[in-house]
Amino acid sequence: MHANQNTTVLVVDDAKSLREFVRRNLDVRGYQVVTATNGADALAKFRTHDVDLVILDLIMPQIGGLEVIKQLRQVSNVPIIVLSALGEESTKIQALNYGADDYLTKPFGVGELLARVQAVLRRAQPPIEQHEPSVLVRGPIVLDRERHEVTIDGQPVDLTPTEFNLLEFLMRHAGKVLSHQTILQHVWGTGYGQETEYLRVYIGRLRQKIEPNPNQPRFLRTERGVGYFFDA
Repeated sequence: MHANQNTTVLVVDDAKSLREFVRRNLDVRGYQVVTATNGADALAKFRTHDVDLVILDLIMPQIGGLEVIKQLRQVSNVPIIVLSALGEESTKIQALNYGADDYLTKPFGVGELLARVQAVLRRAQPPIEQHEPSVLVRGPIVLDRERHEVTIDGQPVDLTPTEFNLLEFLMRHAGKVLSHQTILQHVWGTGYGQETEYLRVYIGRLRQKIEPNPNQPRFLRTERGVGYFFDA
């Protein structure tokens, strides 16, 4: 019995060979796989299946990948991994800005794909450290680990799992400057460390959601050339 058998992955790519490559490698490891050939098909399948993870190409006919991410983020915090032949940093940043959790540039190997899948699913259901408090209070911000809720001055804030984990890690180490590599390895996973653009985008997304003035951050502070810290 596979531990993955209750995990449903929606794989979206108009190239049959790649779609089948991803489907086959997830299927053999026990994941339930639903496939879609374009953006419109993907949105329809998402509505009719209980999807735990979306793996998505960017360039597709009808509705492109970025628009799919945008529409999914309006209704769901489901983890999203982008697959793209476009390796430019600007495209990567755009996808992350729309709400993607991770980005894999084609071509990629099976090991790399599976590591990303496991890492993003782990972030979506992170274990609670027993010796650490489940509720963090820093000024007006309250983060409840067990309920997976964040409130500011009592008002709920809607965060994706990645945004939540990033905020929680920074709040737990409030006042301490954390390096880019430390944050990436704790929030994204041990296989990460160089993807500073991920942090730049996600700190920006968090600032939009929790800062009174995102352009002059009060809580999420940058230590230039080093990393970030939560200023309590």
